[in-house]
Amino acid sequence: MELLIYSDSAVFSEKVSPLLYRNEDIHSLFLGVLGQIQANQYEDYFLALAEKEGEIAAACLMTPPHALQLVVFRHFPEIEQVIAGHLQNLGVEVSGIVGEQETSRLFAEAWTRHTGEQIKVLMNQGLYRIDAVSKGLKKSEGTWRVASKKDAEILEEWYRLFEQETGIGRHSTQAEATRRIADFLERKEVYVWEVDGVAVSCMKKSRPSKNGITVSFVYTPKGQRGRGYARSLVAEVTDELLLEYDFVMLYTDLDNTTANKIYKEIGYEQIANPVHLVFEEQ
Repeated sequence: MELLIYSDSAVFSEKVSPLLYRNEDIHSLFLGVLGQIQANQYEDYFLALAEKEGEIAAACLMTPPHALQLVVFRHFPEIEQVIAGHLQNLGVEVSGIVGEQETSRLFAEAWTRHTGEQIKVLMNQGLYRIDAVSKGLKKSEGTWRVASKKDAEILEEWYRLFEQETGIGRHSTQAEATRRIADFLERKEVYVWEVDGVAVSCMKKSRPSKNGITVSFVYTPKGQRGRGYARSLVAEVTDELLLEYDFVMLYTDLDNTTANKIYKEIGYEQIANPVHLVFEEQ
């Protein structure tokens, strides 16, 4: 089996997208980040295809410092171990892996046998899909709108709090948060729930594919929780997004029972249980 590295994301996409689109919802993260790479939202990225007998067996994608994504299309014996070996021989640095449970576990075990690192479960995830919002859902007071530059300061604060509370990856500096929120606002990706002219909750759309789009950065500050703001915001914006897309996706932390309950009430249904593993020095 050989591992082919691609510097041209368009060529890589042309080869792998037909395989990914066979299960567009399951592979929405891979497709979405690949789309962001093609839109020049990442300067640094790694793309590779594992091929055997002229056929694509697996695909790798990584945007450092984020975790590796590995999708296996043809399950040859020890394919995860072979790919881990190829990456290590190439000197590729991998901080973790996110994706299907068994593939991620086998890759992580092979990787850490060589590095001596330990494997930590950063998040046991639920991948949810919705095709229609539940009817008769009670709405909280307030209305939603697309966020604007006037919301930048509060969104920067919420973004950093969101990272701290979810434990997702490294914590952004103030400068990094400012830059990311500015990018989100420029692309009109963030929505807020507003009560009496005050923003009380937020969410983001991201990573569109041909037929779907993903919801992320759902956050309500502690002083505003328990009033249904996030549920109302996600429900109403999801309904709006479904006018343009066939389905909407989101990832959750399965340990967060409140969030999972809210999404199910809206009409989201869990379709997969991916995992995010990180590698740490012992």
